[in-house]
Order: sequence, then structure tokens, then C-alpha cells
Amino acid sequence: MADEDFPAALTAVEEYEALETQMSQPDVASDPEKIRRLGRRHAELGIIVSAYRRYRSLRDDLAAAQEMASEDEDFAKEAHDLEPQVAAAMEKLRTALIPRDPDDARDVIMEIKAGTGGEEAALFAGDLLRMYARYAEKRGWSVSVQSENRTELGGVKDIQIAIRAKGTPTPQEGVWASLKYEGGVHRVQRIPVTESQGRIQTSAAGVIVFPEADDDDDEIVVDPKDLKIDIFMSSGPGGQSVNTTYSAVRMTHIPTGIVVSMQDEKSQIQNRAAALRVLKSRLLAMKREEEAEQAADMRHSQVRSLDRSERIRTYNFPENRIVDHRTNYKAYNLDQVLDGDIQAVIDSDIQADEADRLAAQK
Repeated sequence: MADEDFPAALTAVEEYEALETQMSQPDVASDPEKIRRLGRRHAELGIIVSAYRRYRSLRDDLAAAQEMASEDEDFAKEAHDLEPQVAAAMEKLRTALIPRDPDDARDVIMEIKAGTGGEEAALFAGDLLRMYARYAEKRGWSVSVQSENRTELGGVKDIQIAIRAKGTPTPQEGVWASLKYEGGVHRVQRIPVTESQGRIQTSAAGVIVFPEADDDDDEIVVDPKDLKIDIFMSSGPGGQSVNTTYSAVRMTHIPTGIVVSMQDEKSQIQNRAAALRVLKSRLLAMKREEEAEQAADMRHSQVRSLDRSERIRTYNFPENRIVDHRTNYKAYNLDQVLDGDIQAVIDSDIQADEADRLAAQK
């Protein structure tokens, strides 16, 4: 099969090599944000380029062996051995060329909010926070709290965190590639600490997760004239003031009505910058949803529902059971899952999503 049978691969190689040239320029190399953005695309294309070069090398070896096979039996055997390798490499290239989520290598912003169930729901939201923090730790990612509202018993009414990878991961290893499946309603069944009769109660917490935009992201441009910014005094649990300066920021994007509040940074300038970054991330997520609704080839799978009210998982404490309702994944290691061992659950979501994308290509 000739190179022209994989025009998308040739295009990827050209862009990959152009990016390498661009990233080697002194003005680019000295700009961390630009290097990070270009590096993310470079890593994404690298998967295709590596698969293409492997296929082309094996294909050329096979052609050479077949040409010499009539003169030497050793070459005939080599050609026979190479045929399945070429077929496998071709299939791997075809899989690599299936369009990926363009945000897979991005970091994420996650919001966890207590739902129905009062204090018990807030305590469960705190359990989810710890679960994701432990998972991030196992993956070598950092977690930073951007805003939070806790209860007197230590539960979480609502919290916003940023989860970030170190360096420039490949798309498969990106934070968004794994955590994009976590958005939705998480339901818990257990005996609350506040329950004196020993009855099992069902409550819930909601998780919203979206890819984090870069500071210099060309896709999202925010006009300062579209922003309404209010400054207020930071507050802690119960509403008490935690400092005596007006450093907290509430940023409203007038065209969309999106409101972002930030108070955990040390200064008003830092809170303003953090709020703008979150706002751009929300706008990026909104843009992706609009693209998914408009383009048939970008429809979200059963795993990536746009309905944030969808119940995605149940955490049953009496039976130590975890169930993902989208993939029918079930396991009896809830204690380990809540300690951050959620890769198997996430893998079930990834596999279902990839199966949908493969089917869409046929």
C-alpha cells in the first residue's frame, strides 16, 4: 500500500516536523505557555507519526524481501514473517488516525457539589474530593483548590479544583483523557453518621469537569468589555471573613451569563487571573459542546453524555460495591476505589468511548 493511501498520515508528518522547527525557535522556546500548547499538539501528532514510520519501515522491508524471495529462500521466509507485522502496523496506524478528542492532553478544572441528602451529601462530596486527590497523586498530577465552601462537620458544599499534569503528556496520558468521564451525578448508599436508627440513606453529589484553557489560548478570546468584575472580602466556612482585604473576585461574562468567583489566591490580581483562566475554560467547554451538537462525527458517546444531571455511578457501602451505569462496570472494592484506585472504572469508560469512535469510522 502506497503512502498516498494514508494522506492524513502524510499531513500529520508535515505538521509534526513544522512544529519541531517552530519549537526550536528562541522566542518560542523561552515562552512556557506557547511551548506547552505546541508541545501538546506535538505529542498528539507523535502517536500518528510513530505509527506511520513503523508501518512504512515494515512495508519497505517486506517489499525488499519479496523482491529477493525468488533468489534466496531466506528472503522468502523473511517476507512470510513480515506480512502479519505489516498488517498489524497498518491497523495500528488506522487506529491512530481516528480523530481524538482535541483536549485529551489538557489539564482539567473540576467542581464537586453536594446534592440531595443534606449533611450526608456534603460528607460524600468530601469523599469524592479525596478519591480524586488520591487518584491524581497516584498519577503524579498536582491538585490545587481554587475555591471551596465546607460544612461544620468537614463536608463539602461545593469546591473547585485544578488538576494538572507535569510536563507535556501524550494525549492518552493527559488529565482530561481520563477525568472527562467523571461529570454527572454520583449516588451513594450508606448509613450516615448522623443517622441514629441505622437506616441506609441515598444521597448524591454532582461533578462537573472541563478542560482547562491556556492563558494564551487562541481558540478563546475574552473581550474585557464583556466582563463585569466585583471585588469582595474573602470568607471561610460559615461566612466569616478570612482576611481584612477585598481580594476576592467575582467575574461575570455578560454575553453568556457565566459567573466565576475566586478567593483562594493571596491577592486580588492573582484571583482575577485565576478567575479569567476558569472563565476561558468554561467558554472552551461550551464551544466543544456546541461543536459536538452541530457535527455528526463529533457526537458524544453514551459515556460522554452532555447531560450533567445524568446518574453515572452508585457507591454502595453496605455491599462495598461500585457500579458505573454507563458501561455496566461492577466491582466489590469500593473501599479501594475511594482511596483513589479508580483506574479500572475509568478504563471501562475509555474502552466504551473508543469502541464508539471505532464504530463511527466504519
